[in-house]
Amino acid sequence: MKALAQRWLGRGLRRWALLSRPMTLGVRLLAFDEAGRVFLVRHSYRDGWYLPGGAVDVGETALAAARREAAEEGHLQCLTEPRLLAVFYNRREARDHVLLYRCDRARQVKPRRPDREIAETGFFAPDALPEGATPATRRRIAEDLAGGGFPEDW
Repeated sequence: MKALAQRWLGRGLRRWALLSRPMTLGVRLLAFDEAGRVFLVRHSYRDGWYLPGGAVDVGETALAAARREAAEEGHLQCLTEPRLLAVFYNRREARDHVLLYRCDRARQVKPRRPDREIAETGFFAPDALPEGATPATRRRIAEDLAGGGFPEDW
């Protein structure tokens, strides 16, 4: 029951954000460990596994947002400078734009305990993603591993 309430609250907050802001800007991070595994998060308020990321705050650069979201959602530290791979338009979220960054070497500073936002985290081999990895997450990983060629739409 608690998880259902959190999902409804999360959906409500996302709808409010869309109505209260004419355009949103977010970041996602492809973070790989030394073994070539990609880091994913599972939120408590929505189904599926995602690349870590979120909104760029007022007064914050997109790169700083990518680093902050990595630290908040996964206790991740980028050992190499994240680089911008692509900019996407997310039609599903109205006027949302997503900047995709890649960190070639990342490490989890400490385990991420479940809380109200994050239910689970982990590094996964790109060819063995967890069940429930979202289609967009799978596409971004596959496109990156194929050398780029990203579409404009998320």
